[in-house]
Formats: sequence, C-alpha cells, structure tokens
Amino acid sequence: MENQNKRPSKNRGYYVKMKLMHKHGRPQQEKNFFIKYYKYVLWLSLSFYFFSSYLINNNNIKHPKTTTTHISISLSQSFSTNKTKSHLKNLKLFIYDLPPNYNTNWLSNERCSTHLFASEVAIHRALLTSDVRTFDPYEADFFFVPVYVSCNFSTVNGFPAIGHARSLLSSAVKLISSEYPFWNRSRGSDHVFVASHDFGSCFHTLEDVAMKDGVPEIMKKSIVLQTFGVNYDHPCQKVEHVVIPPYVSPESIRNTMVNFPVNGRRDIWVFFRGKMEVHPKNVSGRFYSKKVRTVIWKKFNGDRRFYLRRHRFPGYQSEIARSVFCLCPLGWAPWSPRLVESVALGCVPVIIADGIRLPFSSAVKWSEISVTVAERDVWNLAEILEQVAATNLSAIQRKLWDPQTRKALLFNSRVQEGDATWQVLLYLSEKLDRSYRSSRVSRQLDFDT
Repeated sequence: MENQNKRPSKNRGYYVKMKLMHKHGRPQQEKNFFIKYYKYVLWLSLSFYFFSSYLINNNNIKHPKTTTTHISISLSQSFSTNKTKSHLKNLKLFIYDLPPNYNTNWLSNERCSTHLFASEVAIHRALLTSDVRTFDPYEADFFFVPVYVSCNFSTVNGFPAIGHARSLLSSAVKLISSEYPFWNRSRGSDHVFVASHDFGSCFHTLEDVAMKDGVPEIMKKSIVLQTFGVNYDHPCQKVEHVVIPPYVSPESIRNTMVNFPVNGRRDIWVFFRGKMEVHPKNVSGRFYSKKVRTVIWKKFNGDRRFYLRRHRFPGYQSEIARSVFCLCPLGWAPWSPRLVESVALGCVPVIIADGIRLPFSSAVKWSEISVTVAERDVWNLAEILEQVAATNLSAIQRKLWDPQTRKALLFNSRVQEGDATWQVLLYLSEKLDRSYRSSRVSRQLDFDT
C-alpha cells in the first residue's frame, strides 16, 4: 500500500514537470536559437560592410586627410549658406509708397537711373520685387524710405546738385510720421535711407561743409546705406550705416565682357582715365585732395607702361578690360566707381586712398584681390607694381576673376542671390536688434520663459 501511495505522487510530479517543459521549455529554446542566429547574421553583414568600405576607400581615395578636409569645408559652407538664406527668408521689409515727387518723377531724366549715384534708384527697384518685401507694415522688421536726392543735376556743370536733399528728406519723414505710427514708435531706428553721393549721410558735396553740417537730426537714429566709408573718425559716419558700392550698370559690364573676357589678353600694364588736376572742391588741406592725382600725372605720364588719359570716352570700359592694373586714386571723396569697374572687368584695382573703408568686406576679400598703396608712397608706384607682378599677380587675378566677387558689387533690377542688393539685405539681417518688431517679439519670448 505504501508503494502504491508513492507512485501516484511521483507520477503527478513528473506530469507537472512535463507540462511545464511543454509549455515553456521548447519555445524558449527556439527563441534562444533564433537570437543567436540573427546575431551571427548581423555580425557577418556588418563585417562585410566595413571590410568592403575599407577596400573601396583605399582604392579610390589617395589623400583621405585632404578629402576629409574638403568635405568638412563643404559642409561648413553649406551650413553657412543655409543659415544666411534662413536669415533673409525671415527678414521682412516694408516700402513706403511715397508720392512720385520724392522718387519716380526724377526718372524723367535718364541719367537718374544710370549715373554713379544711381544705387538709390537700383536698390528701390530691386526691393519692390524682392521676396523680403511685405505689404503688412505690422510684420515688418525694417521700413525703406525711397527718396531720390541725387537726380537733380546742375545746369552749370552737369553734376548732381543735392542742395535740396535735407528739405526733401525732412518732408518725407514728416509725411510718413503723420500717416503711419512706425517712425514715432522707434524714433526711426528701424528705417532705412540711401545716401549714394560723395559724403553720404551729410548730404553735401563739399567735405568741409559736410563735416560742419553733419548728419541731419531727423536721421541720426536711422540706418543709412552710403557709398562714403572711412576707417577714421568722421562726422558723416556718425550714424548707423552700411557701406555700399557706387552704381555701375551690369548691362554695360556684360556688353564689354562679350568682346573682352576677364581672362583675355591684357596689353595695358597700368591704366587710369579721369581728371588729373588738383580738385578745387576739396579745401580741407588733406594730402590726397591736393596731390595724389597730380603726382601720378607728373611722375608717370611719360612712362610707356602707364596708360594715363585726362578725359573719359564712352568706350573706356574696354580699356579697363585690357589692363593689368587699374589705378583707383580718390578724388573729391575717398571712394571711386573705378573700384567696381576694375573688379567687374578683371583689372587689379590699385587703391590709393588712406583710411578708405570698402563695401561688403565679408563677401569681397579686398586684401586678396587688390593692391593698396599709401598716399605718401605714390611716388614709388611703378616699383611697387613691378614687385606685385613678379610675385603674386597670378594669385590675385585668380581670386579677382571669381564671378561671385563681381556679382557682389553690381546692382540688378531684381534681387539675385549674392548681388549688391542681396548683400544689403544680409547686412540688415544682422541689425535686427534695431527692429521694433523683432525686439518686441524677443522681449515677449523672454517674458514667456
């Protein structure tokens, strides 16, 4: 009986054990088997991948370090470009629709949109069709005030007469401040003007008078796009400003390049065409206004290597396109349209203008594409240029002939990525701290967090 009692107990234990093994044992074993199998396949696949990649790289890449560097630079440039596009995409600019007596009426004179001060017209035209333009002033970061002040040409000498500029600008500000709330709320700090003549935001053609008058009171808190730029203390720069290039017609450049490509034959070594006498309008006594051009004429007019002419003629751009070096001495003001024409036509600009601040230095590497000669060294000009020709002229020309460099200095009728108006917008995007709307949004975000 005792044996009979023990057997059922063992049978039940065995039965329970077998049931547990049937329920949990085999599937677990199968699971472990498949896990091991997949791990093996995965390991084999990864090993094959890395081994084949190693073979491919070693066969095709001779200088892996150099390639890695190039890839890094490319990625960095791509990131920078995308970041820039993002900034401009988010930028919003409102253009005041002023009565035509402030701008378009002046266009009845064809010279208004073609002479060297015409960037005020070109920028306005390009912005009208720009992607950054908004018709809702309440979402604008900046406000553009389109007043043409350089289109009133003197009947005596044909030069732009800007004696009316201050009254015209004052009238425009009075109009927009009475009809819109935006000038008063920021006191004009997010408003943009163009001053494309000799001494920029001082609005006078005589330097001594311009310095005495200074920037008009109504504009002292605004942003001025001006061709005048120097690296020393000057009353005409005591305003938030962006240095822009003088206007040179992109059509005239393209037409010249059809017959004279930038990398074509250059049979003129040193070129300058323009006024060579002392300029009577400059009475400040500065060395450049009294002597630089006169020294160039007296010292080098008899030198066969120097092609010097006193007066312009309509086809003078063809001479620039045939020249190796183009002299860019300052005259009535530090800047000159020859800077843009030289770069655009592939002639190395020789800048003779102490303290000049050049436009768009982030886009145009001036130190790499030009030669700078101090005013006091103009007597040694030939020796200096001979040294450049014997050492790094080819390197300068390669960088100078980059199409993107040319593009950055030319204003087009519509904004193109990288062109002069695009560069203006890029600089404005870096001044968003002056925008009333952006500052308000920023303050609200700070408050919310």
